[in-house]
Parts: sequence; structure tokens; C-alpha cells
Amino acid sequence: MKKPRRQFSAADKVAIVKAHLVDKVPVSDLCDKHQILPTQFYGWQKLFFENGAAAFDAASKRTPREGGKDRKIAQLEAKLVQKNEVVAELLQEHVRLKKELGEL
Repeated sequence: MKKPRRQFSAADKVAIVKAHLVDKVPVSDLCDKHQILPTQFYGWQKLFFENGAAAFDAASKRTPREGGKDRKIAQLEAKLVQKNEVVAELLQEHVRLKKELGEL
């Protein structure tokens, strides 16, 4: 009977690669500890470096999105103010008509 495949989360993979790069733990020790093959470790390391630019791109993309949110909030607030003015005018007209008809 085969063993089920183990799934490492992205955080686990980053922690293992970080242990090698920052803490200078040898690859052989990491592979023995986590029971992975060195080729698997080097594959994770390659992905880590290839996608490292995405972390910096995401930081630069957050600013326009936040600006877009602020702009959207301002538009919605302006729309709400306009609707409130229209409702106030309609209620004022309704009260005036009721007074003319003698219902108030």
C-alpha cells in the first residue's frame, strides 16, 4: 500500500527555503529533517526566486487600488447626497400638496 502524498503549504516551503538562505542550514540537513528530496528543495528555491518580483509588484499595485477605492467611495458619497436632496424635494412637494388639499 502506498503512503499518501504529503502536501507542504506555501508558508512551509518558504520557511524551509528561508532556513537555508538566511540561517545557513545545509540543504542535506533540511532534506533529512523534512524528508524531501534535494531536487524538490531546489525546485522550491527556483520558484521562490522566480516569483520574488511578484511580492514587490504587489506592493506597487496596492497604491492605485487604494486610490481607486477612495475615488469609488467619494463617488458613492456624492451619489448618496444627490439622492437625499431629491428625496427631500419630493417630500417637500408632497407636504405642500397635502396642505393644499387640506389633509394636513
